Amino acid sequence: MLSTDKRTRIHLLMQQEIIPSIGCTEPVAVALCTAKASSTLGIKVEKVEAFLSANVLKNALGVGIPGTGMTGLPIAIALGALIGKPEEGLELLKHVTSEEVEQGKCFIKEGRIEIRQQTGITDKLYIRIRCSGGGESAVTVISGNHNYFSYIEKNGEVLLDRSASTSKEDQTENNLPLNFRTVYEYAVESPLEELSFILEAAQMNRKASVEAMLHNYGHNVAGSLKNRNGLHIFGDNLHTRMVISTAGTCDMRMDGGLIPVMSNSGSGNQGIAATMPVLIYAENESCSDEQLIRALTLSSLLIIYIKQQLGRLSALCGCVVASTGSSCGITYLMGGNYEQIVYAAKNMIANITGMICDGAKPGCALKIASGVSTAALSAVIAMENEVVTSQEGIVDEDIDRTIENLARIGNSGMQETDKLVLDIMTKK
Repeated sequence: MLSTDKRTRIHLLMQQEIIPSIGCTEPVAVALCTAKASSTLGIKVEKVEAFLSANVLKNALGVGIPGTGMTGLPIAIALGALIGKPEEGLELLKHVTSEEVEQGKCFIKEGRIEIRQQTGITDKLYIRIRCSGGGESAVTVISGNHNYFSYIEKNGEVLLDRSASTSKEDQTENNLPLNFRTVYEYAVESPLEELSFILEAAQMNRKASVEAMLHNYGHNVAGSLKNRNGLHIFGDNLHTRMVISTAGTCDMRMDGGLIPVMSNSGSGNQGIAATMPVLIYAENESCSDEQLIRALTLSSLLIIYIKQQLGRLSALCGCVVASTGSSCGITYLMGGNYEQIVYAAKNMIANITGMICDGAKPGCALKIASGVSTAALSAVIAMENEVVTSQEGIVDEDIDRTIENLARIGNSGMQETDKLVLDIMTKK
């Protein structure tokens, strides 16, 4: 049984990592950093210089920007400079108007934005913005977390410098000794009233899913599964509905829909994939509220645990991590015990580890669909007590070491892959 203090710290960690977001978090974080520099400058912005880590660039080149009908960084930066309100955090673009978009287009056309890759840094999530105008300038830096300001400067005067220290959020995260058993015990043994907040995440993402079905977003993965050919091949069943609801929400988000979702560990797609398959399964099987809450907690906290080791941005697609969480949540709802939930996680890691992240874009819905399908398959196999063994591939007898192996591949093994992906993307 976990101590009250440890449960409190985990609860705080989950609240820090599961937050609302509109649009892809990387370009929105760039808009947020720009908005902060603009407000710090305090006068009309004439020029914006953006220095971004490679992973931020990769995740912002081809994704839709909410409310604009446009893709990529320039419009996100322009809106941040012109009308962004940093106090609104990762939802700062939720009230953007057509007039403001036109102003942003003019700002871009006038050549007021420069975007460069920041070199000589170790942070995969790094955003440095310099806004200037009227002979004055302001610099802001977001690093580590999508909404964490580590440095603010105006006209050479340093107003904030946390770059040499670690944020309170990061201290909480890094000092909290999570492992698979702890995640499981927190989810299944904690008093229900301590966990019920997770329903807000599921309800927000459920609403986004319903609204996403009203239009054809992105590559319309969800719509394709519901048409004649999709129904003929895949059928109208629980599995298909899980894929449709999850991929459809991703379709909307990657296309720049102005609908908030609850993110997980800095990613809206991870938040969607952590909740929607679990929620649809629970509704189909008439699971109790308690079962749903505990399954959602298990799925969501497992993602946070894995991302602690893998990092917020990685060469690995986030759906590898998120669908591993949802597979464990589904296995729990199926009546699976601890051992079978471990089996589900091992089956997932044995199957889709290595799926590359080639940036945020409408095509992410295809990967989300693959992740949900694999999550369901892994859960079904686990319930039959079938698991990929330690004699096979990267799977270890110990589940925590198996997760460490996943993280090693994403952090070390695929570094050159990450560089090559960005090189391909920027030279097309």
